[in-house]
Formats: sequence, C-alpha cells, structure tokens
Amino acid sequence: MRNIKNTTTRFTLLLLPIAFFILFLTSCNEKKAEEIHEEEASENEVSLTAVQFKTVGIQFGSVENRNLNTIIKANGYTTVPPQNSAKIATLLGGTVKDILVLEGTYVNKGKVLATIQNLEVVEMLEDYKSATANIEYLQLEYNRQKTLSDENVNPRKTFQEVKAKLAVERAKAQAAKNKLQALHISPGSNTALIPIVSPINGYIGKINIAKGAFAETGIPLFEVTDNSQMHLDLNVYEKDLGSISIGQEVDFILTNQSNKSIKGKIFGINKSFSNESKTVAVHAKINPDDAKGLISGMYVSANINLNNATVPALPKAAIVKNGDKYFIFIEENEQHEKEKKSESAAEAEEIHFKAIEVIPGTTDMGFTEIKFVTSIPDNSKIVTQGAFYLLSAQKGGGEHTH
Repeated sequence: MRNIKNTTTRFTLLLLPIAFFILFLTSCNEKKAEEIHEEEASENEVSLTAVQFKTVGIQFGSVENRNLNTIIKANGYTTVPPQNSAKIATLLGGTVKDILVLEGTYVNKGKVLATIQNLEVVEMLEDYKSATANIEYLQLEYNRQKTLSDENVNPRKTFQEVKAKLAVERAKAQAAKNKLQALHISPGSNTALIPIVSPINGYIGKINIAKGAFAETGIPLFEVTDNSQMHLDLNVYEKDLGSISIGQEVDFILTNQSNKSIKGKIFGINKSFSNESKTVAVHAKINPDDAKGLISGMYVSANINLNNATVPALPKAAIVKNGDKYFIFIEENEQHEKEKKSESAAEAEEIHFKAIEVIPGTTDMGFTEIKFVTSIPDNSKIVTQGAFYLLSAQKGGGEHTH
C-alpha cells in the first residue's frame, strides 16, 4: 500500500507543472486574442486634424435608393423636334446687302436676319400695282356693263368679256401678292430688298453668307434652333425592344460634361430601324428644369429604368478597396468624445473616422450598389469625397492614425 501511495504522490507532483503550463498558455492566448482584436479595431480607425480635414476637402452624404439593376443601357444624343429647328434659305436669289444678326444671338419669330437685293422684286411690285389699277377700272366697267345688260341696252357678250377681263386681272393681282408675301414683302412697298426672316424663336447657329455675296435659292443661309423642347434620341438594340414602353423613366449623363445625372421619360418609340446597326430610336423628354443649358447634339449615356425597384447605393468615390475587401468611412466623433473626455483639448479637436466593410454590387451612373457587412446607425455621416485619402492615412501614409 505504501508503494502505491508513494507512486500516486509522485505522479501528482509531475502533473502540477503541466497544468500550470497549460493555464499559462491559455492565458497568453486569450491576452493575444484581445490584443489582436484591439489591433484590428485600431486598424479600422483613422483621425484627421481640423486643418487636415479642411485641406483634404472631406464631404459627407448618405445612402440613396437608386435604380441600378433593372435597367437597359443606351447611348444617344440630345436633339430638338423638327419644328424647333430651321434652316433658312431665300426663295429668290440675289446679292446680300445687310446681315443684321450674329451667331449665338437669340431671335424672335419674324425677326429680319438679312436683306437681299434683287430687281425682280421691282417687277413683281409693278405687276401687282398694274393689276390692281386694272381691277379698279374693270370693276367700274363691269358695273356699267351689267346695268346695260340687265336693261338689254348692250349685248350680253360685251358684259361677259368685261367680266372675264376682270377675273384675269384679279388673278394676276393675287398671284403677284402671293409672291411678294412669300418673300415677306408688303405689296404696297417700293423696295428691291428681300428680307430673310426667322420662322421660329431660337438661337442663331451657323451663318453661311457674307455681305456682298450672291445668295442662291435652296442653299441655307442661316440656322436657327429652339432648345426649349430638347429631348433625347436613344439607340436601343433589337433584343431590348420588348422591354421598352412609353412612360418609362430614363436617367442619363452628359458623357463629355460633368456627369451630372439628369432625368427624362420615354414618349415615343420608332417602328423602324435607324441604321445598319439594328438599333431603333427611342425618344425621351427631358425635365424642363434640367434641359436648361443643353444644346442639340450632346452625346449621352442613359439607363432606361424598367420598373421602380431600387437598391441602396453610394457615389462610387465613397467606396475604397483594401486588399480583397471594400470599405466606406463614417464619422464617429461623438463616440470618441464620450470615450476620451480626459484627453487634451487638441486631441478633442480631431475628427475621427471608422472604416466599415461593405459588399459592392452594380456600378452605374456614378453610383455603386452596396450591402453592409455590419449595420451602421441610421444617421451616420458617410464620407463621399476623400475616402481614398482616409484609406492612405489608415495605412500609415503620414497621417495620425489610431
């Protein structure tokens, strides 16, 4: 029995160091895990001084609901309806005497843009005045012959001849008057000048004449465009036509401009192919407030929204990539002020940011769909401009990090 007891005692003494060693390792691992957690938390935080914040130009925003998924992409141009654009030519050739407008100026309908000199106008005025004078004489003769004819004093044939002559002169006068009016010349004037008149309100485009040059008929002298009814002509491929319908909303950006998103609505779909590329022109009205400043011929990239389904999205610049993960930054000043009341006043003036992991989705029109790995407060201020700078500072790019 004594041997068994001694053996047990020795075995116990051998186990004690092993147990203490296991406890020590466990404690170290737990401490190391806490340090790793704190280190990871620290790596997700960055702060800027007030001066740095101002210099970088940090801007904030919030999550927006955007239609990015259920869309059809299309390219096209801004344009105006045919009735809002005019190429103005002269009906009668002549020498350009005066040009009264400049390119880019706004003119009202009926404004005289230039004058053209042509002696044929003088002949038209003479024809009109001669026919008018003949009508006055023949009208008196017609009345006299009608009275005599009714009283059987003169033969009926004489009355019929006067009546026919009166009809001919009236036709001549009306023809001369129509020609003069088509040239925007008053039949009662005495001029050899043809005024070139704008048929619509709008802005003067290209001027294709010079003073003293000969203006030929059928060749445009001026271009005038009214941009008040601006719309889009979008090229939609055959495979997408079945999804397009009147009333669908369109989001588009001016490709060569500021990429500002503008809205419109489809009002017409062509029933024939536009060209060999097998595309069909789809027409969309532009919201009047957004149409200001647009000119015909601007190249656009558009999304045609097929339904009203939306997804949470942020501007593309708000999302940064670190390794194989994506993050956004939110301001967390209030939280730090509560946790660090004992810090110096200078530290309290710092602006603190926290990196939040997100999963990006569709990117379009300058916005990216996002899903949050962990939720954030509803009133969070999300950095939409300057996120890349914060990522650099977080990685140790020379800024103060935590």
